[in-house]
Amino acid sequence: MVFSRKIAERNRVGLNRFTRHIADRLPGFGIVLHRGRRSGREFRTPLNVFRADDGFVIALTYGPEADWVKNVLAAGGCDLLTRGRRYALTNPRVVHDETRRHMPKVFVSQVLALADVKEFLYLDRAQR
Repeated sequence: MVFSRKIAERNRVGLNRFTRHIADRLPGFGIVLHRGRRSGREFRTPLNVFRADDGFVIALTYGPEADWVKNVLAAGGCDLLTRGRRYALTNPRVVHDETRRHMPKVFVSQVLALADVKEFLYLDRAQR
């Protein structure tokens, strides 16, 4: 049960407006900066993000068809604000992972299992 579009729209209108002000400083959260594929407009999407190897991983709780995911894939990367730092990210790829191996084992992995989330977006830190 990946979360529905209706829930996504409610989050965009309500919860995201609040979390946008704090997500770049809290552990486990971040703001993905990406450009619209057609509009070219910059968007700031607050999400749960976790470190993975040489980059970050994001659980796709709304599935890989979410607009922000399509924007990041089309652009070949994005920027991420997390824990007070800005990271340039590249090489985005959607990975099907039923083990949720890069998710924290306590709570996060369990909630994602209950929601049947198995798709993740992996991004590498860009070399400067």
